[in-house]
Amino acid sequence: MRRSQRRRLDPARLDGAAFATPAPGQSVSRQARFETVPFHTTEDEPRELNLKHLLPGSTVPGEGPVLLIGGTSVRADIFSPPTEDTLPEFLARAGYDVWILNWRASIDFAPSEYHLDDAAVYDHPAAVRTVLERTGAETLKAVVHCQGSTSFMMSIVSGLLPEVTTVVSNSVALHPQLTSLSFLKLPLAVATFGKVMPYFNPQWGLHAPGFWPKVFDWAVRATHHECNNAVCKHSSFTYGSAFPTLWSHENLDEATHEWIKGEFGFVPVTFFAQMAECAAAGHLVTMGNYPDVLPSDLFAQGPQTDARFAFMTGDQNNTFLPSGMAKTFDYFERIAPGRHVFQQMHGYGHLDVFLGRHAARDVFPFILDELNRG
Repeated sequence: MRRSQRRRLDPARLDGAAFATPAPGQSVSRQARFETVPFHTTEDEPRELNLKHLLPGSTVPGEGPVLLIGGTSVRADIFSPPTEDTLPEFLARAGYDVWILNWRASIDFAPSEYHLDDAAVYDHPAAVRTVLERTGAETLKAVVHCQGSTSFMMSIVSGLLPEVTTVVSNSVALHPQLTSLSFLKLPLAVATFGKVMPYFNPQWGLHAPGFWPKVFDWAVRATHHECNNAVCKHSSFTYGSAFPTLWSHENLDEATHEWIKGEFGFVPVTFFAQMAECAAAGHLVTMGNYPDVLPSDLFAQGPQTDARFAFMTGDQNNTFLPSGMAKTFDYFERIAPGRHVFQQMHGYGHLDVFLGRHAARDVFPFILDELNRG
């Protein structure tokens, strides 16, 4: 039903700069409720990732595990802004055992060049296995956002996540569609700044080390005047063409707007190059590095999963157009009419569906309802 090649970056290429991973912006009491659970992928050179597990409070987690996955250039903490309520806490009170993934795009790790394929083949299957092993459950549900969603969708439609029964996907899934200006800007940025810098970093709004980061910062300052938060403006410049791009300022309280200064970091040009190809094709494309497990054409066969999907996005999303998420819904609707849903959140954009001051009232009940329906 429709409702409205993997390698670490060479520090020598970074103008001698520190990686500038932001410091956590959470309160001690909220952070203390999480335990960190490390695990390894199955690559030729396995990398250590981790899950943030929300320790049960007074509510017994009788609904089973749910895995939350954020986008690129952030970390697991992105689901826990300094708002009165957060999605992890909301789901925990409803009886879910909440796990949040720090995948290879997390700024809690040293920068590395990656493609979405890498996370699809290695990160998400390993994370699902780890949660199931730790909980003893046979299946789990997932809430996935942005590039955590695109890479997760690559994985699940390829049959790599048979244990996942329900997925709530936000903002973008199989069909990334950009605004006209972003569509033109993305390949231009890869062809210019991407030739001289291996990654972009919104932290350059606070400290821009070296010549090219300073040029990048100058470009942001020259074009973005919507607020006084340098990281907010850099994030808007990096991920789109709006003012701002990732949220509506009206939806963020002052504490959250300040908090985001510490929650956005490096993102490699390799990712943007792949996303430019996806945008040009009108759907996700793989890099062809894993032909035995990840098909070069994700649409050559039907989705290799029995999971039920709830696709959601803000109706004011300036990062990925709602029409792209509608197209993904239409694809699944043709295969299994009436099984999946699509919802646009009125007055919301890309990330404020999780960070907004009223998200617990306007958005979280929909997510919970869809998880319960699954």
